[in-house]
Amino acid sequence: MAKRGVIIVAGGSGRRMQSAIPKQFLLLGGMPVVARTINTFSEAMPGAEIVVVLPKEDIEMWRNLVARFDVAVHRCVAGGKERFHSVKCGLEALSPEVEYVAVHDGVRALVSKRVIIRTMLDAERSGASIPVMEVADSYRRVTVEGSEIVPRTELRIVQTPQIFDATLLRKAYEQEFDTEFTDDASVVERLGHKISLVEGERTNLKLTTPDDLSWAEWWLEQESNA
Repeated sequence: MAKRGVIIVAGGSGRRMQSAIPKQFLLLGGMPVVARTINTFSEAMPGAEIVVVLPKEDIEMWRNLVARFDVAVHRCVAGGKERFHSVKCGLEALSPEVEYVAVHDGVRALVSKRVIIRTMLDAERSGASIPVMEVADSYRRVTVEGSEIVPRTELRIVQTPQIFDATLLRKAYEQEFDTEFTDDASVVERLGHKISLVEGERTNLKLTTPDDLSWAEWWLEQESNA
């Protein structure tokens, strides 16, 4: 089996969560958000190397926190100024033997093993795979003349994990940073490599606000009672 690696980017603050504690360290179902994320990847990808990228100033806080919980084996490294630089730090921390790399937002703590495995299998075929969701709302593009409808059949909501052939991803991150890089897929796409899309899940949301966290708590409660 190909050697796999996971980079969990957890550089958020608590500003929009209205918390003095970084949102990735808040408790969800009695466990820190990022700890729940780590454990899900450990279960979905047994034997994978897991690297968690945190702001340098938060690493000691995390080490003190993680000692109180049952969290899968992982390494912590300090991130950079932009997400691009943080992923690059995570890549450098993975061993050269890793053949496929999953990059995931640490606060997408409700990601399922189904989505992880589905994306991994597709990445092994395509070299670059990301989960997406069809949009339900209507959208308009603002123009100089006013605005125009954007056909929602042409739009997709992008999620993580985004999984890539490791050689391809390492080469992509040798490029200079560009503000047009919105995610890992956009970095890889700059090399001219096609991105394959797989079905994501509505519950795989990025926990950003207090309402998101409340909804996630409710969802976990429903799951435990099912």
